[in-house]
Amino acid sequence: MNVFTPKENQDLAIDFEAQGFLKETAKWTHFLSILGFVGVGLFVMIGLFVQSIFSKLGSVSGGMMGNQMGGGFIGSFYIVMAVVYFFPVYYMFKFSTKLKAALRTNDNLELKAAFKFLKSHFKFVGILFLVLTVLYAIVFVIALSAGALAFLA
Repeated sequence: MNVFTPKENQDLAIDFEAQGFLKETAKWTHFLSILGFVGVGLFVMIGLFVQSIFSKLGSVSGGMMGNQMGGGFIGSFYIVMAVVYFFPVYYMFKFSTKLKAALRTNDNLELKAAFKFLKSHFKFVGILFLVLTVLYAIVFVIALSAGALAFLA
């Protein structure tokens, strides 16, 4: 018989020790999510700063100084990264706040909502990791092909 098989009308019980672990987890995820929000803000500020600097350099030098599109691309890249980074940080923040509320009030619905946000966090991070891995593989194949073509030429 499997111990983890749910039976009809049986709720999962979280003992005192497990509650302590969850409280500590909620504190750390809250802390990490706050740091994540700060990071998102820094990414946005850096993106706007880079766009502004390259725009000013282009206007001061009459278009002779550097490529304005490069600065615009880099700045936009930082802003896009901030938007992408926002979602897992938001899900982690919501997990921590819902978990704290669930433990404070012994509310199973809040606990379920907290774990739903945790699932969303890991799902987003997993998909993002998969997409980045595929992109890295594509770049690697293109770089390898370009190197082979350069060697043959």
